Amino acid sequence: MEENKFDVIGQRIPIRDAAAKVTGTKVYVGDMKLPGMLYAKVLHSPKAHAKIISIDTTEAENYPGVRAVATYKNTPQVKYNSALRFIEHQMPNTERIFDDTVRFVGDRVAAVAADTLEAAEAAVKLIKVQYEDLPVMLTIDGAIKEGAYPIHGNSNIVGQAHVDAGNVDEVWDQCDYIIEDYFTTQPIHHVAVEPHIAIAQWEYGDKLTVYTPCQNIFGFRVILSQLFGMSYNKIRVVTPAIGGAFGGKLEMTIEPVATALSKMTRRPVRLEYTRKECITSTRVRHASKARVKTGFMKDGTIKAMDLKLYTNTGAYATSALNVAGAMSHKVFKAYKIDNMRFHVNPVYTNTIIAGAMRGYGSPQAYFGMERQFNKIANFLHMDPAELQMKNMVDPDSLDPCFHKPHGNPRPKDCLKRAMELIDYDKICKEQEAAKNDRYRIGVGVALGVHGNNCFGAHRDVTTLMLKMNEDGSCILYTGSHDMGNDNVGMQKQIISEVLGISLARIDTVEADTDACMWHLGDYASRGTYVVGMAAKKVAEEMKKELQKEASDLLKIDPETIILKDDYAWDSNDESNKVSIADVMLHCQKDSMRELNCCVTHPAPRGPSSYGVHIAKVCVDMETGETKVLEYAAVQDVGCVINPLALEGQLAGGIHMGLGMGLCENITYDENGTPKETGLKKYKILRASEMPKLYLDFIAEGEGESGGPYGAKSLGECPVVPAPPAVVNAICNAIGAEINDLPADSSRVKEAIASKKN
Repeated sequence: MEENKFDVIGQRIPIRDAAAKVTGTKVYVGDMKLPGMLYAKVLHSPKAHAKIISIDTTEAENYPGVRAVATYKNTPQVKYNSALRFIEHQMPNTERIFDDTVRFVGDRVAAVAADTLEAAEAAVKLIKVQYEDLPVMLTIDGAIKEGAYPIHGNSNIVGQAHVDAGNVDEVWDQCDYIIEDYFTTQPIHHVAVEPHIAIAQWEYGDKLTVYTPCQNIFGFRVILSQLFGMSYNKIRVVTPAIGGAFGGKLEMTIEPVATALSKMTRRPVRLEYTRKECITSTRVRHASKARVKTGFMKDGTIKAMDLKLYTNTGAYATSALNVAGAMSHKVFKAYKIDNMRFHVNPVYTNTIIAGAMRGYGSPQAYFGMERQFNKIANFLHMDPAELQMKNMVDPDSLDPCFHKPHGNPRPKDCLKRAMELIDYDKICKEQEAAKNDRYRIGVGVALGVHGNNCFGAHRDVTTLMLKMNEDGSCILYTGSHDMGNDNVGMQKQIISEVLGISLARIDTVEADTDACMWHLGDYASRGTYVVGMAAKKVAEEMKKELQKEASDLLKIDPETIILKDDYAWDSNDESNKVSIADVMLHCQKDSMRELNCCVTHPAPRGPSSYGVHIAKVCVDMETGETKVLEYAAVQDVGCVINPLALEGQLAGGIHMGLGMGLCENITYDENGTPKETGLKKYKILRASEMPKLYLDFIAEGEGESGGPYGAKSLGECPVVPAPPAVVNAICNAIGAEINDLPADSSRVKEAIASKKN
């Protein structure tokens, strides 16, 4: 990283609410209690696919303390898509609040609202339901085979995304070698610390307020409007705080249920899912099945690549087509491969609904690509890092689809720095020295790429408002939902840098549809590149206004005024200064005006962020147990706004990616019932199982055009290279291939045994 040239940007600043979180004073939705609040409980389906023949709620309705029971018979039967982002968003509408058909174990059947949670829990068990079983499709292969029973419409294939670059079929004959492999990735859960929870309050004046830790308040408002036939001024959605999301709270889950019950009772209704309900009845990452075919030359030059994927979207469409579309462009950003083809079909199955999750399709697509790169390197007796370096894009490379610059991609710089951090030559020698031992050392390299916004897919716009107070402090009104990464703190840093107002004198109003300007939502890693740039723009507009007012007091031209340390300074005479508080007093008392600035910022382009990870593992050849010993991760971020926050995000992304690579998984029995329904069986890595981390960031030159100070995203990208990096390391240790995730001890043992046989 270059030497810091800013006052606030680049400083190691703790997240704004760290003290409140560790002292337990941070207020989450789960801490809220409204007058007259009722408690809700949902009855979930024990069937993977069935028609509800009858449903008897009499006993539940008569249970003491019960105020309402909701089913498909007394709630809106409007079909919707829970992943809808904005009013004109076109997506397959396959969901209802409650339906007369259940399509996975965990689907909603009914819900109860009662005076106490205990009463709701008891009453929901009294609901009697008769089902008529329907054919169950649990796998992609079963769902797409000829004659398979359609879960929706006439086909279990939701749609497709297809992108071509060059002419793959014409190039195969020019290649020295062609390799073709099949890869699978598993469904995994987000495991946010905070469960899914919502409080809905439908008042007698037909004003609805929903408190929810979601990632898209304005998108949720659109869906609620569609479901309940209300205009937007009658719907307020507020996100007080989020205890982790990772994409799992981008799509609407329980909010319509709480709203329906609140409408029925005209009282606030709180609905909170247990950990089991979160795992089985909200969202998982799309499982995938991929075929990757690559043509290459003897010197390691990749000439052509053909990727064909199926993704498992579960029981409902939700973001199936969005994820497919995102995949279809991100795979073209990594390498100088002029001839490339990508095709993906999302598929319905009778399994847990798949939706947005950190990486949004990139981990599934890049797992097969990066595994095959490792296989090619071994086939050519070439170092994997050398093969990567040979084929990675350069800063001046063009996108093979659109023949436009990628921007300022720096994967090669990431690779070089990662090799330095982990002492790559040394650990490769350790791998060679241990190749005949019981405890093998393995080294794996992988590249990951992720976008910075939704440019090219749909509109990507953010509007921020900044208001000055008469004491020189200010309030930022932002639609951003802070998910723990201090995205709002980043906006404050940028405003502080531009206006010279100390961070302690900048406060925020956040994530409230009635109080904030329209915001697309917090996903697609758009926080820094898009929202950060909006913060810079609104601060620059305010700076002009402050300079104009200060010029009256300092008797100089506005352009010569510097804002710094809560003062307005004469750039030619440091003794000529005035506090911003006095500037604002003059503004109100003499100029007779308030200072409010509002800026709408559309994403100007869609650059990519890059990361290269190198894993060193130790594998027990007898038990298949893998321990990740050391891990280097270097990310291309353009400009480092807050290194402390970035390091935390990067470490968290590695943890999530290693979990995907090594242990996390949801499996089903023959009836479609999930087996891993709690954290005793759903294995996530403990802190003690994490390796020694070497972390750094590449911020070269002017960074990424269009970003604030050249900055671009980090949040999702670190998840992408982690699974293939660690699996490549395992495969290089044991000398066998693993193409299915997770690479747990049983799968490693199978690979070792297959090699022996």
